[in-house]
Amino acid sequence: MKTGRVVKVSGPLVIAESMDEANLFDVVRVGEQRLIGEIIEMREDKASIQVYEETSGLGPGAPVISTGAPLSVELGPGLIESMFDGIQRPLDAIEKEAGDFITRGIDVPSLDRNRKWHFTPTLQIGEEVNPGDVIGVVKETSIIEQKIMIPYGIKGKLLSLQEGDYTVLDVIGEVETEKGKEKLTLMQKWPVRRGRPYKRKLNPIEPMVTGQRVIDTFFPVTKGGTACVPGPFGSGKTVVQHQLAKWADAQIVVYIGCGERGNEMTDVLNEFPELKDPKTGEPLMKRTVLIANTSNMPVAAREASIYTGITIAEYFRDMGYSVALMADSTSRWAEALREMSGRLEEMPGEEGYPAYLGSRLADFYERAGKVVCLGDDEREGALTAIGAVSPPGGDLSEPVTQATLRIVKVFWGLDSQLAYKRHFPSINWLNSYSLYVDRIGKWMDENVSEDWTELRIKAMALLQEEANLEEIVRLVGIDALSESDRLKLEVAKSLREDYLQQNAFNDVDTYASLIKQYKMLKLVLKFGEEAEKALKAGVYLKDILSLEIRDKIARSKYIDESNMNDIDDIWSNLTDEMDDLISKGGIIGA
Repeated sequence: MKTGRVVKVSGPLVIAESMDEANLFDVVRVGEQRLIGEIIEMREDKASIQVYEETSGLGPGAPVISTGAPLSVELGPGLIESMFDGIQRPLDAIEKEAGDFITRGIDVPSLDRNRKWHFTPTLQIGEEVNPGDVIGVVKETSIIEQKIMIPYGIKGKLLSLQEGDYTVLDVIGEVETEKGKEKLTLMQKWPVRRGRPYKRKLNPIEPMVTGQRVIDTFFPVTKGGTACVPGPFGSGKTVVQHQLAKWADAQIVVYIGCGERGNEMTDVLNEFPELKDPKTGEPLMKRTVLIANTSNMPVAAREASIYTGITIAEYFRDMGYSVALMADSTSRWAEALREMSGRLEEMPGEEGYPAYLGSRLADFYERAGKVVCLGDDEREGALTAIGAVSPPGGDLSEPVTQATLRIVKVFWGLDSQLAYKRHFPSINWLNSYSLYVDRIGKWMDENVSEDWTELRIKAMALLQEEANLEEIVRLVGIDALSESDRLKLEVAKSLREDYLQQNAFNDVDTYASLIKQYKMLKLVLKFGEEAEKALKAGVYLKDILSLEIRDKIARSKYIDESNMNDIDDIWSNLTDEMDDLISKGGIIGA
């Protein structure tokens, strides 16, 4: 390609002239150090380049060379267990080559070119193949089998395909197409700003089980759904995302640390290899891809990190896997957009963010979904996108939060007041919502229990009633309430503290299966029903509240999944104790 020349440098923005042969979104190499950049605007022969590395020392006259290709990711064996930066440079390989700091202009291939993978074909020579067809498999980790697919745009007859040990660049087979022979390798490339194709989108109805009671019961997200977690500093956004990454019912996890502090990514790196996957018993890292572009890394690369992560997630979705993508946090990504927009001297929108903030967020979240993948075997894949939002001061009216809420279907609003009370997850049950509830409710009724939806509605009504009663208590005191209303407050308190509150650092309480959640919720509400019956029979409220069974209900969250019958025992003890109380102290007993 023809070489251009730098005429202006403004932080991560570089203006170059004589770039008339380059195209929008081409990757370029800037300066003698060959810094990586991407063309984001073209005006005649002048190109505005977003440079993904530190530009200090770069000045007018420096050469700019276009690669002629858009910013793309390498997709193939070696992705799982790896940690990349925002433009898919492998951090472990960089450390071996350049030490603890990323050297400017360093060029390390994303996938290891020397490592060999054992490829096992699944198709016969002579078969007709189409884009997305699975031609073979590679055992990438002990729990993930990577399916090698025909790249998009290749269609024809399979001429050769051989089992063996190959690097990602070795030719594994050939296809006879209308344009001639096409060589197949274990690796394919895909431009990050373009969504990977599929046959059709499906209506997501199956929940992504997270093991977090407040989420699964009240504000569930589907496999293939979208959710956001906004909240102020210290309210537990990162812990919620870590919990979802650890326990969510997904086969692959892509975790993007986008502008967050480096120690949060360090936590993930330290924890995930030690944590055991509840389904397989293997370390969680065996099904995880990490994208790290932390707050001390170049700001411009944050913008690419989101697209890098979701393209990798789409690749695994196309194999028929259920993928969970965590982006922490989209606010930092939006700040990178704001900085570049300001340097381009574009007309600013609200609070200085670019006017196209909403459409860029939509481009990201709309790549989630449950789909029928390309290929003849009709496999289904799901990509669930969950983004953390960090509004300054917890102000949910700011542009990034509002633009996100217009797109996503689930809102888990974190509350600083709950966090100060040490109530975690601090998801406010009065503000949060899920637009998937109706679809998931039918699935829950069919697969967990036929009265799941009914229990959920009762519990939500009770929490709403508690909020109304607390207003009265604040105005005139608790003595103004009837015993029946005081009982409601006590049952709601049990619902909050014994059911919704969950300890992420307790080995048993960190995860609750849907069956355990159902039994616990039914137990709390059953206590309310039995206590109401006792009140009507003339039993004093203080006698009901002093029952030992209340402590057992509170401790039911610490009952292991393998001892679920213990919850049933508490249920039968509850009925017996309440009947005994009525016979001793109630009007019926008198």
